[in-house]
Amino acid sequence: MQKITTFLTFKDQAEDALKFYTSVFRNAKAGDTQRYGDGAPVPKGSFMTGSFEIAGQTFFVLNAGTDFGFAPGMSLFVDCPTQDEVDELWDRLSEGGSVQACGWLTDKFGVSWQIVPSVMGKVLADKDPAKVNRVMQAMMQMIKLDGNKLQQVYEAA
Repeated sequence: MQKITTFLTFKDQAEDALKFYTSVFRNAKAGDTQRYGDGAPVPKGSFMTGSFEIAGQTFFVLNAGTDFGFAPGMSLFVDCPTQDEVDELWDRLSEGGSVQACGWLTDKFGVSWQIVPSVMGKVLADKDPAKVNRVMQAMMQMIKLDGNKLQQVYEAA
């Protein structure tokens, strides 16, 4: 088991979220699930908890019967090696949710995501502050990040 695991607590949408996330990501898989029994604060047989895996990372979900809510200060960062993956994940995860600047979105369950092209790590680590500044300025103008455009800005003389 991994040392730290993301645990998402929902009022009553954990099962839907588990199914949704495993349908969005390639090679994702659902794990074990449990249902509430007698004496629970929700109806017997209701979805209680489950796990799923995305890219080798395990996540747990729980229906708590109380709305804890999610905040954008805590987000799931997805490193995407291709623009096609950025586009696909952006479209799927933002459906029914909302989008913000700089590659951030909130899905239909209220979970915040950052969908980021892999090129960002390379260009922002450059020792040339002028290049980094150009990339940052371009990124600040984007809603969904475009890795190809960011690479072009980075390479501009």
